[in-house]
Amino acid sequence: MIAVRLLIPKLSSSSSSCFIVKNNPTRTKYYGFFSNHQILAFLSYPITSSSARSRTRTRITGLSSCTSPGKFSQGTTRLGSYCLKNNTTRIRSLSSMNTTSALEVSSSLPPDKLDRILAGKDDDHDGVIVQLTDQPLDPSLFTSLLHASLSHWKLQGKKGVWIKLPIELANLVEPAVKAGFYFHHAEPKYLMLVHWLPSTTNTIPANASHRVGIGAFVMNEKNEVLVVQEKSGRFRGTGIWKFPTGVVDEGEDISAAAVREVKEETGVDAKFVEILAFRQSHKSFFDKSDLFFVCMLRPLSFEIQLQETEIEAAQWMPFQEYAAQPFVQKHQLFKDISDVCLAKKDGQYAGFTPVPAETSLSAKKTHLYLNKHGLNYE
Repeated sequence: MIAVRLLIPKLSSSSSSCFIVKNNPTRTKYYGFFSNHQILAFLSYPITSSSARSRTRTRITGLSSCTSPGKFSQGTTRLGSYCLKNNTTRIRSLSSMNTTSALEVSSSLPPDKLDRILAGKDDDHDGVIVQLTDQPLDPSLFTSLLHASLSHWKLQGKKGVWIKLPIELANLVEPAVKAGFYFHHAEPKYLMLVHWLPSTTNTIPANASHRVGIGAFVMNEKNEVLVVQEKSGRFRGTGIWKFPTGVVDEGEDISAAAVREVKEETGVDAKFVEILAFRQSHKSFFDKSDLFFVCMLRPLSFEIQLQETEIEAAQWMPFQEYAAQPFVQKHQLFKDISDVCLAKKDGQYAGFTPVPAETSLSAKKTHLYLNKHGLNYE
């Protein structure tokens, strides 16, 4: 007997089947019990030796879908055909044959798992996405399901296979990696694994390459700008006054992030006006690149309430005093930002305003940031 890993149409756990290989010089039949995902032990013996069955060892590999017709004995059920390299392997069910005692199923799958492969949904790029629940799953069962699923998806011509693994199933990382998966990205509650099936060039996109941040330029009618001193970070203890800054959350618009950060750090309510400029840098955060958007907001309230966990101090400071700080004048990036804000204050500069955008390609709400000058936008 030998364990044979292959994919065939789903059967009940009590079904036995016969594999007859065309042009087989030894005229050998292969009998076995199987399902869509398990590893089976097959008993083989010559067709002409019905009384004294000469058992041999064999391995069936490399099965792929085949549409060529085959002849089957009366009373049998046709399940499908597969091509074994240059041979045609015909599959049929022999419900009348009782070979349970002679066969050994090497899979440890329980009966209620025998007709399953991993559930997944197709993506838009000829791939499959598998999203596992947080229910415990035995690693050996997962391994069997995974190998059968991969065989199934290869026959379907799938390319990228994604597995979203919840943190509760971290014990399944090792068998997935051994099956050819690699880490794509991780979040607090899950790990995303991916495997490229075909022998062609892997075209799976890399993980997100940028972090997005904002800086908020908030000026009142007295030409005073809202500034803070931080309790942590590179500016801690330096006495430097800076704009409120922060990171855009997942699923959050840049405009909404700017409003939120101002409120969180200073307690001031504000309305987003436009993006004045943005800066791109690299190797900024765990080797990721960084996009930083300088945003202008109009204050709706003026009383300051500090976020005591992160902010040391906050105030309304005359813009010229802010711009005159030695740190701002010494560093070209901060000086350029200051000059852009000054030009905006004096009406000599126009930034990018969010305009609601719709497309037939997606129902998701989105915005296009653009300069309205010379355009027919209200």
